[in-house]
Amino acid sequence: MDKFFVFSVVFLCFTILICMYRVVMGPTKGDRMIGINIIGTKTMVIIALTSFILKENYFIDVVLVYALINYIGSYVVTRGIATSKGEF
Repeated sequence: MDKFFVFSVVFLCFTILICMYRVVMGPTKGDRMIGINIIGTKTMVIIALTSFILKENYFIDVVLVYALINYIGSYVVTRGIATSKGEF
């Protein structure tokens, strides 16, 4: 089962690289925002899988804090985009 988790972590890291391309080259701010949200979500999954691999429970607390920070960051950036007059 650990091999499956390790493979999943490697696969998610690869897909994060694809999302990084969208964040850097995204044509609109919305594309970049969605890319950042996806990267944050995948990072939480990677931390949770690492918790299962290492059999340590305290990583779950890290995931919860990271999710809260990711939510707050997304809210702030989305509000900034919504109030700006630029292209969304």
